[in-house]
Amino acid sequence: MDILDYAFMQRALIAAVLVGITAPAIGIYLVQRRQALMGDGIGHVAMTGVGLGFLLNASPIWMATAVAVVGSVAIELIRWYGKTHGDIALAMLFYGGMAGGVMLMSMSDTGSNANLVTYLFGSLNTVSPQDVTTICVLAAFVVLVTVGLRRQLFAICQDEEFARVTGLPVRLLNLLVAVTAAVTVTVAMRVVGLLLVSALMVVPVAAAQQLSRSFAMTFALAVLIGVTVSLSGAVTSFYVDVPSGPTIVLLAIAIFIALALLAGPLARKRARGSAATAERCTLEVPAARVPQDDVRVQALRPDTMTTDRTSGR
Repeated sequence: MDILDYAFMQRALIAAVLVGITAPAIGIYLVQRRQALMGDGIGHVAMTGVGLGFLLNASPIWMATAVAVVGSVAIELIRWYGKTHGDIALAMLFYGGMAGGVMLMSMSDTGSNANLVTYLFGSLNTVSPQDVTTICVLAAFVVLVTVGLRRQLFAICQDEEFARVTGLPVRLLNLLVAVTAAVTVTVAMRVVGLLLVSALMVVPVAAAQQLSRSFAMTFALAVLIGVTVSLSGAVTSFYVDVPSGPTIVLLAIAIFIALALLAGPLARKRARGSAATAERCTLEVPAARVPQDDVRVQALRPDTMTTDRTSGR
């Protein structure tokens, strides 16, 4: 039977495409800022929102979004003002969020360990029509920020001091990156899971960097890889009956390994081509002067210069 005959797979594939677009789109900025594991920390914090949603009989996605946004702002504040004990505070925030989510889930009447596993590692058959609507709204926000403000975000990720000198609101943009990452985590948790979403933010970007060094090309390749592995993982999960989150992540890692092995020969080939081009364009200079290059200058003696004074010439 065709995979599209199932309504839940139609919703899952839509969600997979949106996750494949949004996760690398914000992940490229996190990689540039050396914050590749930020998505993992936000995923831990978002677990409290999921547990709170089950406890209050509210939407787990919206509650996870709200808690993840608050947690991302707290992470940025700790990064700005935390000195000696900043890493300890972050660790307490991450693991406290996970512990709080498990505790709140156990206190709710509708929560269970099965529900917890679906949010931790993703599950295709649990994507509801309401989830698709929510994911579409949140994904639109992520794409609007990452594409519409790409120049400003690239500037602060490369050099915050230079961006500040040029007049950009650096702290506001840093907060926007953190909030967008938090929203992306909640977008992806139904397909990839909270514990694995960080991999989908980082691995496609790292794979794209094996082939490209420009920001625009890396962005496009990372999104293409993200969509490819998300759709492939969803289809594989359906036919092989395996969890979607681990399948997507393993496919992304396989593509990274393949491109990393291919990048070496391509780099050597480009280097040889550049060397050959430089050799053709090199101007050869003689090593020594030959006798034909000598120029003799002979001065005229006074007695050879005659002047006809009688004629006035």
